[in-house]
Amino acid sequence: MRKVAVKMVVGAVVAFFATASAYEVKLDISPDRVKTPLKVDMDRIGTLRPRSVGEIRGSNWTLGCETLDRDFAVFDEYKCFLAPLGIKTIRLQAGWAKCEKEKGKYDFAWLDSIIDYACAQGINVLLETGYGNPIYKGGGGWDLAGGFPTSEEGIAAWDAWVDAMTKHFKGRVRDWAMWNEPDIGGNKTLQQIVAFNIRTAKIIKRNIPDSRIAGLSLAHNNPEYFEKCLKEMGDDVKMFDWFIYHGYAPAPESSYENVEKQKAVLAKYNPKAKLRQGENGCPSEMATKFALSGIPWSEYSQAKWDMRRMLGDLGHDVESSVFTICDFNHRGREINLKGLLRINWNKEVIAVKRAYYAVQNVVSIFDDTLERVKNSRFGTRDTTFSTYEYKKADGRRVLVFWTHADETKSLKPKYARPGDSFETRPAVFKYPGGQPFKEPVWIDLLTGRVYAFPKENQIVVPAGVVFIDVPVYDSPCVLTERSAVEITR
Repeated sequence: MRKVAVKMVVGAVVAFFATASAYEVKLDISPDRVKTPLKVDMDRIGTLRPRSVGEIRGSNWTLGCETLDRDFAVFDEYKCFLAPLGIKTIRLQAGWAKCEKEKGKYDFAWLDSIIDYACAQGINVLLETGYGNPIYKGGGGWDLAGGFPTSEEGIAAWDAWVDAMTKHFKGRVRDWAMWNEPDIGGNKTLQQIVAFNIRTAKIIKRNIPDSRIAGLSLAHNNPEYFEKCLKEMGDDVKMFDWFIYHGYAPAPESSYENVEKQKAVLAKYNPKAKLRQGENGCPSEMATKFALSGIPWSEYSQAKWDMRRMLGDLGHDVESSVFTICDFNHRGREINLKGLLRINWNKEVIAVKRAYYAVQNVVSIFDDTLERVKNSRFGTRDTTFSTYEYKKADGRRVLVFWTHADETKSLKPKYARPGDSFETRPAVFKYPGGQPFKEPVWIDLLTGRVYAFPKENQIVVPAGVVFIDVPVYDSPCVLTERSAVEITR
């Protein structure tokens, strides 16, 4: 099995180098691919080995490959970076206006090439319906925050496009999502959003009976608004397998109070459906537009934010989307800087950001071989820490933690966004009922570096184990058994 896995990695790397862009941007596969000022007083024993899509059976993650429908990014520029990242589902936007430029004539060739490439790589597709089409009077807006089709002709044309598209992609696309962020723009009522979801979902189900559909795709994570939508759906709420929210926040942890409320609401109306975080990402520098703008982000804080969002979502049992694979040039606005890859104004990939490798490290560990330990007793009295526990089928544990408060401020906020500091502080974690690790390691997920954690810092007590002098900072770190992760020297 190990030889097969190595061959798969080598194959993915060879394919990557063979298809690199004109800028010859290549992944760094060296043990020191991410350099930071982090210093810890432990012996380094290696680096996490990235795992490509073909090596992972399943996981919690979706990767954003949006805006191709509006030509804000170029798929061929970044497609070779998909498989090495390891995320097994991508989110695409179907783009009615790009598919039907002449009334009644559909051109799906651009979308065929993307979906066929994904399928060939073993990557699942979540295909989002939208936006509108200006070739029809009352056909709706073609971009974010645009209005729904409103005219009789526009609505009929929408139905015809969804019908044609679902027939065309039957057998290749099983997972579908509704019009993106209908709750922004101020031109759509709640009743219109619900009605549009239902009419679209019914067409999908008619053509693909075993389809799985994500409803609403709301920009916000507002429990009261969410409940009103589900109530308005009536019995049609049962058509949906997921309900999507976005809800950007400078500190990801501040979102989860509302997430838990939304989960409780969903359990009332459709207990079989799941909540899904459908779009979240962080800029790599200060932006003037879009979510999380006006904040002095960096590649360091972006990488920390992306990991905290991923692992916070996993710890709250919601599927999680990383937004997005590369920056995109939003025509008429500015370059959206939330990508894991950097582009120029010509939409060419020019660099791999630190966040790409950080996400790759998270994906390499947290797959579907791990099960979250609910009501875990691992943790600390310090309420500024986020802590989660996972277990493998054979009982091996993976403990993940970080601080979500700014320690430099005298009046600590409950939650603080990640910063650029790499100064750690020693922490004490109690693990009632737990067992000491035979060969403990401490892992910095941002760099992927793996260190031997001192065995003497595991103190066995009658109630379990106490870990002392554990380095903690505002970026996720892991304590686990060395055998639980794959390491390269």
